[in-house]
Amino acid sequence: MLLTPSVTVRAPSGMVCSVDHLASAAGVEMLRDGGSATDAAIASSAVLAVTSQHMCGLGGDLFALVHDGGEAPLALNASGRAGSGADAQRMRSDGHRVMPLRGDVRSAPVPGVVDGWATLHEAAGELPLATVLAPAIRYAADGFPASATLAGSWDRIRDVPGNDDYAAVAPIRPGTIIRRPGAAAVLQQLVDGGRDAVFGGDYGRDLLDVGEGEYSAADLQRSQAEWVTPLSVDAFGSTIWTVPPNSQGYLALAGTAVASRLPLPDDPDDPAWAHLMAEAAKQVGQDRSAVLHDRADGAALLSDVRLDAAVDAIDPARAAALAVPAAGGGTIYLCAVDAQRRGVSLIQSNASGWGAHIVLPRTRIFLHDRGIGFSLRPGHPAEYGPGRRPPHTLAPAIVTGGDRKLRAVVGTMGGDAQPQIVQQLLVRLLHHGESPATAIGAGRWMLSPSDANGFDTWADPSGLQLALEGHASATWAAGLAERGHPVDLRPPWPGGFGHAHAIVVEDGHLAGAADPRSLSGAAQGH
Repeated sequence: MLLTPSVTVRAPSGMVCSVDHLASAAGVEMLRDGGSATDAAIASSAVLAVTSQHMCGLGGDLFALVHDGGEAPLALNASGRAGSGADAQRMRSDGHRVMPLRGDVRSAPVPGVVDGWATLHEAAGELPLATVLAPAIRYAADGFPASATLAGSWDRIRDVPGNDDYAAVAPIRPGTIIRRPGAAAVLQQLVDGGRDAVFGGDYGRDLLDVGEGEYSAADLQRSQAEWVTPLSVDAFGSTIWTVPPNSQGYLALAGTAVASRLPLPDDPDDPAWAHLMAEAAKQVGQDRSAVLHDRADGAALLSDVRLDAAVDAIDPARAAALAVPAAGGGTIYLCAVDAQRRGVSLIQSNASGWGAHIVLPRTRIFLHDRGIGFSLRPGHPAEYGPGRRPPHTLAPAIVTGGDRKLRAVVGTMGGDAQPQIVQQLLVRLLHHGESPATAIGAGRWMLSPSDANGFDTWADPSGLQLALEGHASATWAAGLAERGHPVDLRPPWPGGFGHAHAIVVEDGHLAGAADPRSLSGAAQGH
């Protein structure tokens, strides 16, 4: 089914874009009440944690960039660490060669989203936390209508123990009213007593119970959120920022920087554009499995030596063969900008849809499975172990101009493809001057293995295909095949190509768009 393309929404003061109109409206409500972009982002994120458990939730992780008018944005890493019981050798003894995708609590590091919200609010919130979380608490307690994507994914957890909030009203169709009293209680505890009340209450007790030794009380007492130094590159007359490793955000910056040094055609519909853009992503990403871990040097991964080598390896007429294997969607993205042109780029995730398929029994919150990013290879720099953070696909971005003022906030969900999608959006917005709606609605390419789960793109780069959305330029498929790309042509507007959003600061107003691929997304302003 073809979707109505998104439109660019314009507003004079503030704007929020997310995958759910209820969440976007909650964020705008904060802006109208005099709150900051951070208040708006937290409010939207919390609503999504209630309404979009199939993509994110209170059992997941969070990264954020906050532009507050300073020289560089603030970068928050609220991705959880593996518990004290993490033991890679025991996993190997149990017969595992990779971290289990579902059904194993060892793939669920301590969730970081609660600490993420608390830390963001303490640093840049201006409204009381009770006000900021009120919409999410209201939807959780009183009920919210199921979105089309939630209704479509219900069958995946039909037999998961603890799915009572959803099973009670099954079969779930778009508009079915769902109530989540356990989530409401946890959110209220956060308002009343902060993160310690949450981890010291049913939420924390549930984690200790289902963990069966994976987590300790000390693990839960330690905040999972910390401020880190952002990464940046200069490209297309702007500076682009992201969070450092353990995030793969460096790939979006590296791919965009490499693309800025290539002879891109003026028309993105030219197959040469897709070829050069895909080759840039391939060259910077081929060793991701070997170099991305929680102690990686992000600045070194963006060095001119690496970027120049990637440029030199690209043939404008032919796809590169990556013959040597590298060693080695359940996410939401939202963005908010306020009247003072402070901006937040925030991404929150379960990893795969509905996460690990493990439900905390008293609160009925689903745990994420971000631990699938760990390696079980002995001695690997990302080897599963106590207190370690797994390599993360989450890659939010902020763009500033030469004066360091906010120019854009942009990001997407999409597993390993996130940097590739962000790269395409940045080039369309910054180099070609497309509107947010045009850039977001345009057909996308995506590097993908022939047998993919969304998280194994770089396991063997020699087997990559170039997947194309069916509504992309009609010349891409033939032109890319002629250049040696194995092309996988998908239907128009298929799943798996991300839910991207962007807000651009223009003269006197904001311009933004939400991705029509999310079905219920909205860009709302005031």
